[in-house]
Amino acid sequence: MFMPDHTRTQDDERTVDVRVADFTLEGSLAIPRAAQGLVLFAHGSGSSRHSPRNRFVAQMLQQAGLATLLVDLLTPEEEAVDLRTAHLRFDIGMLADRLVGATDWLGQQPATRDLRVGYFGASTGGGAALVAAAARPEPVGAVVSRGGRPDLAGPALPHVRAPTLLLVGGHDYPVIEMNREALAHLRCEKRLEIVPRATHLFEEPGALEEVARLARDWLLAHLAPVGAAQATRQG
Repeated sequence: MFMPDHTRTQDDERTVDVRVADFTLEGSLAIPRAAQGLVLFAHGSGSSRHSPRNRFVAQMLQQAGLATLLVDLLTPEEEAVDLRTAHLRFDIGMLADRLVGATDWLGQQPATRDLRVGYFGASTGGGAALVAAAARPEPVGAVVSRGGRPDLAGPALPHVRAPTLLLVGGHDYPVIEMNREALAHLRCEKRLEIVPRATHLFEEPGALEEVARLARDWLLAHLAPVGAAQATRQG
């Protein structure tokens, strides 16, 4: 089972207010020195920017030279409603609009506006990430979905231009089929990776580490300048 590194200092991480439309979302932004790109996390299924799994992946991406923004796509009031109804986490259109807004916000900040953006979506966030990628083909350079529901992106799938990696646990049988169905509708560079013996939350020993490694390599390959990705992986 993965163990988050609570001893690791994150001097570069800071809390930010991401202005989207007429409200503000809270986020955690970390920018390593000489960042090669930026990964915006799309949480789903009742998760938040404090998700230990996504933070574990974010730490590995930061160590590889990628900036990360973990943002709560729901306001505190909406989260309270969603805890009771589990409805908003499946509002893919709304979640995608928030991701688009966060992407536009990043493009306006001096520290991030020159960084190519990738999405890392988990659960229903995987579907939202693909819808948002279709809506913002220029700034979004890659998408990774972890145990996601890309099928929920529906008619947006053929319009996604960003290279897309779908990661699914080998024992997550219903989600494997959902991902295969979505993969067939994607017209971009694409790959489905099945992590052996892993279940939906990738709680098995080494499973989340494998997810982070695959995501890191995919995102570096498509976000980092030519030559930088190979050097980072070899280092």
